[in-house]
Amino acid sequence: MKDKTILIRAGYNNQECYGAMNPPIFQTTAYEFRDSEHAANLFDLSEVGPIYTRINNPTTEIFEKRICELERGEGAVATASGTAAIFYTFANVAEAGDNIIIAKQAYGGTLTLGAHTIRRFGIEARFFDIHNLEELESLIDDRTKLIFFEIIPNPAIEMGDIKKIAKIAKEHNILLCADNTVATPILCKPLKLGADIVVHSTSKYINGNGSAIGGVIVEGKSAFKKIKDNKRYYHFNEPDKSYHGLVYSELKGAIFTLRARLALLRDFGGAISPFNSWLNLQGLETLALRMKQHSKSALKIAKFLESHPKVLKVNYPGLKSNPSYKYAKKYLKKGRASGLLSFEVESREFAQKVAESTKIFSLVVNIGDSKSIITHPASTTHQQLSPQELIDAGVPGGLIRLSVGLEDVDDLIDDLNQALS
Repeated sequence: MKDKTILIRAGYNNQECYGAMNPPIFQTTAYEFRDSEHAANLFDLSEVGPIYTRINNPTTEIFEKRICELERGEGAVATASGTAAIFYTFANVAEAGDNIIIAKQAYGGTLTLGAHTIRRFGIEARFFDIHNLEELESLIDDRTKLIFFEIIPNPAIEMGDIKKIAKIAKEHNILLCADNTVATPILCKPLKLGADIVVHSTSKYINGNGSAIGGVIVEGKSAFKKIKDNKRYYHFNEPDKSYHGLVYSELKGAIFTLRARLALLRDFGGAISPFNSWLNLQGLETLALRMKQHSKSALKIAKFLESHPKVLKVNYPGLKSNPSYKYAKKYLKKGRASGLLSFEVESREFAQKVAESTKIFSLVVNIGDSKSIITHPASTTHQQLSPQELIDAGVPGGLIRLSVGLEDVDDLIDDLNQALS
């Protein structure tokens, strides 16, 4: 099936639910087993079915299948948030003494997770510039377990060469994870470009109207090939004592997301609510239409800002003048670059004034909403970073981030024009 059909039909057989056209919400904690043998079979993985909503849920399973097919993946596991999806991806491969390499041009929460939080687990995060892949090569060693980057970095909005990053990961037989939150599977298919794992904050474009927090991990076929008999990932190739000696690599298929479900959701418990899975299913149905309009409006606004005398720089890969334009044309469907853009003004103080002066754009830290949003990242999403870390992340004090919604684009331009005056 093609994307627009997948968004509406994949993963759901309505004949299993009394013919209900809209997937039902299985708002339940637990499920009654037929008998003791049935329960034992489910826990032994010899039979498939729901056990407990912390681990799996029928509504969430429809959502996982739909996202998985959309990304052309092998398996998917939904989580309570995008940050949970990223943390579980890290925790699924690394232990004390290991390291993970993260692109400097990434969301502030991801950078903080890497630079500070996972260090308490004994895991080191190393950071590379997506425009300097020699730096990436120099950071790799025998304890490197993952390379992580964003397809369209938030809020720097400057793309790297995806295939070159993937080539380095393949040469070293290291798993490569791409955060596809901003581009979404409608604009980019990272697994087809060489990534092994994809993560999303589904709270953004997938949900589409800011009504539900969630995340998802999707793995491609290449993940199994890199894990199987690879000493870096010995824990997938040896008996798991926490799950009656299960050897994941002997199962074949989607073993990365299986372990994330059986070990990490089981033990950390960051499961998505069935209701939020259902809300995300509603959002998926219009994702293709929305991404087309978000991208169209954002490009028009970017062109307006580029010509404004008080704007020093506009970051939007859809602009022909932007250094990332060549990558947008190469890696994004029809060069569409989502509704996320950023621009710089002369000072931090003026940037904050602009953000406070809009009448239609709402001062909010989310993105991907149907409603337009304005954010000053240096004082909010990236506040925890040092001045040098802000520069490395592409977030100077005068940077303003816009998430262009679905309002009339001329009204949005008028709003920005008055705020900049």
